[in-house]
Amino acid sequence: MQHVDVLIIGGGPAGISAAVWCKRLGVECLLLEEQGQLGGQLFTIYNEIIDYPGIQAENGIEMQRKMVQHFIDMDCLYEVNTKVISIDERSKTVKVNQQETEKEIGYTYLILATGSSQRKLGVPGEQQMMGRGEVYSASADGERLKGKRVALIGGGDRAFEGAHLLASQAKEVYLIHRSTHFKAREQYVEKVLSNPSVKVMTDTEVTAIHGKHHVTSIDLKSRNTECECENLLVDAVLIRLGVAPNVELIKEKVITTQSGLIVINEVHQSSNPAIYAIGDACTTPLFSSISSSAGQGAIVAKHLSSLLNM
Repeated sequence: MQHVDVLIIGGGPAGISAAVWCKRLGVECLLLEEQGQLGGQLFTIYNEIIDYPGIQAENGIEMQRKMVQHFIDMDCLYEVNTKVISIDERSKTVKVNQQETEKEIGYTYLILATGSSQRKLGVPGEQQMMGRGEVYSASADGERLKGKRVALIGGGDRAFEGAHLLASQAKEVYLIHRSTHFKAREQYVEKVLSNPSVKVMTDTEVTAIHGKHHVTSIDLKSRNTECECENLLVDAVLIRLGVAPNVELIKEKVITTQSGLIVINEVHQSSNPAIYAIGDACTTPLFSSISSSAGQGAIVAKHLSSLLNM
């Protein structure tokens, strides 16, 4: 069985940073990534990146190229298309699947850089919509949604910013939120509420998404009444409910918060002394950033280097 001193799960900015620092410090390290290439959520950033010190990038894809090139130049060890099936914290092993083949990898220390995923509605038709590739970015898909009837679901910054961006291009824009309280910043809320092109529907839940080949309508239910569901004709649905940490593999093995974040100490060690967490797996969404993820990777690598060289 293969064994490494440090095993990293996740190839986004946090995992890349941890691997680069491990390499620099002479720590034996292997990074595993489920997708076919490294980068994680960088592929979902379509706007210009202007807040990462020393590097400006046109979008997340350009930042991904820069980070991965650095990673490769450092000759870091990694395996892509590698899905982690299970973690056995007692034997310090992980079981992975690579192209229909399973194997086990042992570790001395495990770093979870598994990131986060968009929260889902969990209603009929949602999975089918996503399976058809009907996933949009308000900033990148304005032309695709031009003249369309668009529903944005959520009450945070992304929902309001998206509604504001699409108001000038879409035929109709609906912002649907299950509460009357918005988590979005005031400047976003003011822009949308004062825009006559956006219809804001509060205390309203989406109960189903319809459409066989593409979205045709959604069912809405008011939380204030017991009336029958209303059917709203739309051509696209953008779900903006925030993110949830990807911790399914480990949530019963380490202490997590009510929202699912892995609880860590000042060196990002979890309640299990051999398991560490960095990036969105342990960071409150409000404080999540490429910069913080990269910094956390450095902290853990430096700490583990000191432990392994004692």
